[in-house]
Amino acid sequence: MRLTRLTLIAIVLVIISGFHFLLRYQLDEVAPRTFQATEESMVDTANLLASMIGEDLDPGPLADAFRLARKRHFQAKIYEHVKDHVGLHCYLTDAEGIVVFDSDHGRHVGEDFSHFNDVARTLNGEYGARSSRTDEADPASSVLHVAAAIGSPRQPVGVLTLTKPQADVIAIVNRRRAEIWWGTGLVGGGILCFVTAVFIWQYRPVSRLTTYAHEIEQGKRPPLPKLGAGQEVNTLARALESMREALEGRKYAERYVQTLTHEMKSPLAAIRGAAELLDEDMPEADRRRFMDNIRAEALRADRLLNRLLELSALEGRTGIDAGSTADLRDIAIRAIDQARPLAELAGVQIEADLPPSAVPLRGDPFILRAAITNLLENAIDFSPKDDVVRVGLRQSDSIELTVEDHGPGVPDYAREKIFERFFSLRHLNTGRKGTGLGLTLVKEAAELHDGTIRLEAVEPTGTRAVLLLPA
Repeated sequence: MRLTRLTLIAIVLVIISGFHFLLRYQLDEVAPRTFQATEESMVDTANLLASMIGEDLDPGPLADAFRLARKRHFQAKIYEHVKDHVGLHCYLTDAEGIVVFDSDHGRHVGEDFSHFNDVARTLNGEYGARSSRTDEADPASSVLHVAAAIGSPRQPVGVLTLTKPQADVIAIVNRRRAEIWWGTGLVGGGILCFVTAVFIWQYRPVSRLTTYAHEIEQGKRPPLPKLGAGQEVNTLARALESMREALEGRKYAERYVQTLTHEMKSPLAAIRGAAELLDEDMPEADRRRFMDNIRAEALRADRLLNRLLELSALEGRTGIDAGSTADLRDIAIRAIDQARPLAELAGVQIEADLPPSAVPLRGDPFILRAAITNLLENAIDFSPKDDVVRVGLRQSDSIELTVEDHGPGVPDYAREKIFERFFSLRHLNTGRKGTGLGLTLVKEAAELHDGTIRLEAVEPTGTRAVLLLPA
């Protein structure tokens, strides 16, 4: 996934860089292109006005035209730009470059402009134009100057220069730049969003499958993630699921055959040894003791097989049905009734502190009852004779079921291993080890219901098993 992120970052950087250069090029070209168009129209206007001036350089008609033009009031909407006054001015110089007429209230009349490019080049028979600032510190004060020859272009008798402040055009330039910003930004942003969406759509399922594989590696049983309809990775997901089931089935069978063989050796050897000794003559008391051993080991083997069947049924599931509901209070009552015969044989009483009303939750009644039954049997096996096992149930933000005994408790060395498969301590009454599957089954049932199970020490001695389930 790191390569995917790096690829996405590289593509985003390429797109951003491309749009940056495109935007920069467009913005840099707006002002020059606008001023070029303005200059082109000013050239036409300057030559038209120059053709109205005779060789005697009489500015009368020109002065009348500008005076009348300044009095005109109009509203010219040029696209989004509104123009309401004439922005052009002009001045007229003779063959020596001396100003003889200035439409700007005559303020430059009599000055020598022969050193300016517009006048000097036009007098030399060239195209004369310049851009000068009225305030050197203010770029916005630039004024465009376009000149036209009066008389023969090769030997002009004077020069007419048309001027226009660039500030008249800046509004159009700024608006165009804003349009470029918005247009390029929207297109670039849209492309980035589209590319990001495609990457997420394509690689998010891969990320989910990676998480799914890591959870399986950690020993969890996650459900196959939803990857969306039409995703090509659905085929890969189904193949991974099939491979996982096949591998887990093979490992499961191998592990359980090995562990069952190992665990069954002890009770079978005890039964066989006791049965062989029964063929010999012996006192009745010894015969009864061997028979009790056979019954006890047969019961142990039976409980081991039952626990293995229950555990295998749990471990083969990845979740509970979405519509499964149960009443934990009713399940606890049934589990207590099922455990009472075992408690009576052990001389232990069971006391229940249950709420008066139902405790509903989403869960499988059979699995939950098996979990509570195992907690009760475990507490009974480790309780002293004539002691009490207490069962509590309460509901708040979550559902908490407790099973408490007053046995010797869990030694420190066993706390980290107590939920491992086939790890067991010797029972208090019989001195024999259990199946080592009861608490493992409880842990599997809790995780299947998105809950937890923990063991707490009880003072002065004893253990409290706390099963937490979501309400």
